[in-house]
Amino acid sequence: MNALCTIAGKEIRDGLRNRWAVTATLVLAGLSLALAFLGSAPTGHVGVPPLAVTVVSLASLTVFLVPLIALILSYDALIGEVERGTMLLLLTYPVRRWQIVAGKFLGHGVLLGLATIIGYGVAGLAIALLSPPETRDNWLAFVTLIATSVALGIAFLALGYLVSSGVREHATAAGIAVGLWLFLVLLFDMGLLGVLAATEGRGLAPALFRWILMLDPTDIFRLINLASFTDVRNYSGMAGLPALAQIPISTLVLGLLAWIGLPLSLTMAIFTRRPL
Repeated sequence: MNALCTIAGKEIRDGLRNRWAVTATLVLAGLSLALAFLGSAPTGHVGVPPLAVTVVSLASLTVFLVPLIALILSYDALIGEVERGTMLLLLTYPVRRWQIVAGKFLGHGVLLGLATIIGYGVAGLAIALLSPPETRDNWLAFVTLIATSVALGIAFLALGYLVSSGVREHATAAGIAVGLWLFLVLLFDMGLLGVLAATEGRGLAPALFRWILMLDPTDIFRLINLASFTDVRNYSGMAGLPALAQIPISTLVLGLLAWIGLPLSLTMAIFTRRPL
């Protein structure tokens, strides 16, 4: 445990020293503030709660930006150390390989979590101070958004570590990370929409379609945040898709946690056995 915490602490210090954490926090805070005030400006005319609009806008931002930040942070977390020779030096100490993976993952997860919580929390604080009072349900939706944004980022951290553990070159890891982001964030949903459009909505049974969405962590994130709360669901357009909301919230949360646990377990198994 001491070795794990030491490695995690080093990653956190490195992230703070090279300004990565500060930059990510400022980017998320700036974009979330812009979406909170510019995106919800017309809501007073249409009667939509500003916080519900902010949750919808931030959910869209999260799906694109947080996974990208996570993959940039993690794609060379292991292979970069191997190529620089510092991994061999680290292994001369009384530390196991799984502790290296877990410690680095923990440090990066803390950095990403703090950047997300602070960045989005600034928008929430501004709304609380400058907008009309919101309902408890809308604030619960906002807190859920922050928590699941952190979980989504950690899921993509785990995927980045899996990529980093299975390649031999830094450049290969970068290419796979970019391809992974494109597939899970853009191409997966485009493919599903293409199937539905080509078959006029009859190509996939509703039950099958719901569970196919579980194969992409970004879709799980969308379902949790856009279909679980009344005001958010109405504004996001998910109210007209009741079949999608039939997946229990507990199942969606477990699915998102599985996207963290399975890649991380595979990473430890691969890295423990790979020659350096």
